[in-house]
This record gives sequence, C-alpha cells and structure tokens, in this order.
Amino acid sequence: MKILVTGAAGFIGYHLSEKLLDEGFEVLGVDNLNSYYDVTLKYARLKKLEINKNFSFKKVNIQNKDELSKVFKYFNPEKVVNLAAQAGVRYSIENPYAYLDSNIIGFLNIIELCRHNKVKGLIYASSSSVYGGNTKMPFSIKDKVDKPLALYGATKKANELIAYSYSYLYGLNSTGLRYFTVYGPWGRPDMAMFIFTKNILEGKPILVFNNGKMKRDFTFIDDIINGTLTSIKKNYKNEVFNLGNNISENLLDMINIIEKELNQKAIIEYKPMQPGDVKESFADIEYSKEKLDFIPKTKIYEGIPKFINWYKNYYNIKK
Repeated sequence: MKILVTGAAGFIGYHLSEKLLDEGFEVLGVDNLNSYYDVTLKYARLKKLEINKNFSFKKVNIQNKDELSKVFKYFNPEKVVNLAAQAGVRYSIENPYAYLDSNIIGFLNIIELCRHNKVKGLIYASSSSVYGGNTKMPFSIKDKVDKPLALYGATKKANELIAYSYSYLYGLNSTGLRYFTVYGPWGRPDMAMFIFTKNILEGKPILVFNNGKMKRDFTFIDDIINGTLTSIKKNYKNEVFNLGNNISENLLDMINIIEKELNQKAIIEYKPMQPGDVKESFADIEYSKEKLDFIPKTKIYEGIPKFINWYKNYYNIKK
C-alpha cells in the first residue's frame, strides 16, 4: 500500500514513516522543513528514513495546493496521514496567521485532494488542546469541545468539523487522533521535556509555570505510533480518538525523573500560569481501547530514560 505522510520530517511523522516502512508500506513523505525549530534535527530524521528504498521525499508546503496536487498525481496514494501543522499552543498567540495558513488552508488542501484523487482514507492529527477550558477529568471524546483556550486548539477542532462534513458529503473515510503530550527519542525541541533536559545539562534555569501545579498525560512515542498505525489499518468512516497514556502526571514528578537520569539538579524558576495553557490534561481512552485495541504500555519512569539516552547520544554528551 502507498501512504502519503505529511510532516514526515517531524517528530511523530518520522516515527510513523519508519514504522510503516518496517511493515512493508511504500511511503512518500512531505514536509516544508520550516524553521519553527532546529531544521538540522528534521534533516537528521529524513536521513535515517531515506536509507529505505521504499521511502521518497518531496519538500512541499501543504498551503501550496498546486504543488501538493502534483504530489498526489505523481504518487497516487491509497491513504493519507496528515501530520503537517503549525504546532505549539503558546506560539499561536504570537503568530496566529501561521496557524490559519497551515492548519486550516493546508488541511483543506489535503482533504480536497483526498476527495478528488479517490483516497481510501485520511488519518489526521488532532490534539488534546481541543478540550481547552474543560474541567471534567478525564477528557472524553463525548465531551463538548467548544471552549478552546488558544487558536491552536480551535484550528484542530476545525479540522475535525471539516473532516466530518467531507465524510458526510463525499464518503471520505477520516480518523482524527487527539494526541496527548507526546515525548520520546527524536522529540521536539520546543517541548518541555526537551527544554528541561537541555537547560539542566547546561546549568541554566528551567521555567515552571503555575508554580509547578501542572499535570500532563505524557504519552510515549511508541504508544502513539501503535495507535496511529491501527487507525490507518482500520480506516473508519468518521471517527475521533484520544491517544493518551490515561495517567495524569505531576509536572514536578517528570522533572524529578529527568534530574535522576542526568544526576543533576534543576534550577527552577516558578512562574505564573501562561495565557492559553491548561493546568491539566488527562485522556479517557476507553473508546480507543474498544475500537483500536489501544493500550499504552510505557510509563514515564520507563520512557523518560529512553528520551534522555537518545538526547545524550544525538548531542554527543558524555556525562
């Protein structure tokens, strides 16, 4: 089967492409390789993927419908996994237009081309950010999600609504995956675990918001990929799933594990809550268990050391 993966040089896109190749799929990766974070890391991921003869890559911005259309016609994918998006909750406050361009216009281009090229299924990244100001825990896909606290979450909810309408109007199979705080080897440098590790090693302070009273459903990358792969294979008509670890962890516990792994104490600067941020995320995954056989296996005390080990190897840190 031929699968088009957008955002293939990204964290989740890289791991998913690698898994698909391992399973014998032919993968065409698309990415615009933007400079939101270190492009060197993106090229390093691509270099590993390009070892496999069943992987090819096109540098394309999904906002560019003409270029994207050429990719669809050239590759003729049976399924499309759209992971390309402008990521980050806090950055959406600084640069809102980047989110509309990539997450709305780009998504519309993808879904339109899926429709016109008779793609059998679209699987796309949504986010736990859609839950916004919800206070009932854990977050269930049955909950209303009409109170986004930042534009990023609003764009992801918009993706779900657009996908529903295309499924209804044109019979396009689509599956949205609400990812919860994904971490692991080859992770994103703009995320807390990466920033904390880097700053602790360099003896720099780490900023901890809401005075440390934050909780996150940290989900290891291997579990995320397993859930995503099953979604591709199941190819439901129109579904949305939570992919999280089903455990709400204290942020300070995560920091403690990093400190132990690095054998170095963090210099913590406590800060008030940031605009657009949430105090807690916690995934209800009962529906994902039922429909995807999704059972996350990696706890943070197992996953964080794997991330730290990768970080030290990648940046050649000996201590």
